[in-house]
Amino acid sequence: MTVLAGIGTYVPAGRVPIEALADEFELTPMQVRVFRRYHKLGEAARGEETLTGLLGLALDDLALSDGQKERVRYVLYARTFPNVVPYPHNPLHEAVAAAGLGHAQAFSVGQQACASGLLAVDLAGRLVAADGDGALAIVLAGEKAFTSEARMVAETTMFGEGASACLVAASGERDRLLSFVARLRGEFDGGHEEVAAEFQRIYHDALGEAVTAAVAKAGVALEDIAVILPHNVNTVAWQRTCKRIGYPLERVLLDHVAAHGHVFCADAFINHRTASERGLLRPGDRYVIAAAGAGRGATFSAMVFEH
Repeated sequence: MTVLAGIGTYVPAGRVPIEALADEFELTPMQVRVFRRYHKLGEAARGEETLTGLLGLALDDLALSDGQKERVRYVLYARTFPNVVPYPHNPLHEAVAAAGLGHAQAFSVGQQACASGLLAVDLAGRLVAADGDGALAIVLAGEKAFTSEARMVAETTMFGEGASACLVAASGERDRLLSFVARLRGEFDGGHEEVAAEFQRIYHDALGEAVTAAVAKAGVALEDIAVILPHNVNTVAWQRTCKRIGYPLERVLLDHVAAHGHVFCADAFINHRTASERGLLRPGDRYVIAAAGAGRGATFSAMVFEH
């Protein structure tokens, strides 16, 4: 069994509006309006913190006890981009050491781009289950928008800064993983226009299929899913995905799209915190975490949990 035993998050208060990026990305006034009115992306989170600082603040918010820290054997850093800081900085190991977790094995998971957070949770669960003896793992996520590629995807999304820290255990009464589905699409490797156009064409069907497959694998019906915690790529992507699978859009937590932007692999965990605070998750509720990643190929992933 894999359990989300705790979640810490941090999103800086600073914001950059889409208009401030217009010159850098050569956006026309019409494209800016499309971002705001169509995709519902008006601004993205920005902070003065270093990446080490962002990860450290999420770990602080996780508020581990001394006993829990001693039991943490693995720290997995789920990231979207292969390179997240200039050489020779190492924010993962710096943040882990500062949090008193230097004894844990720390490594990055980035093979599935923005879907790497789900992959890291699955891997963390497997590791602690194999170790037994109350072993724990932490999945970290979050990046700095320090390059043009890490600030915006043309006509699709704005990346926001922030971080999350998710404590993973092998047993527990809440937030138990019921199923995990990951669809790997190697044919989308490469940056050719034809490849990109085909990716956009199949995106909503592929994401919807991953969600419905995970729900079926969990042995529940789609109408039994209390809420979907999405990656915050944009609102229209989820409007179309929900239409294809017949799921109510109002039960997809899209609160942070307009104000945070797409916070890399941390979206799911930030959304989980919000869902818990708003009372959207009651004991026994089943919910979905879903994400899509594009880099070297594409990945469409979904997990079903029981709260």
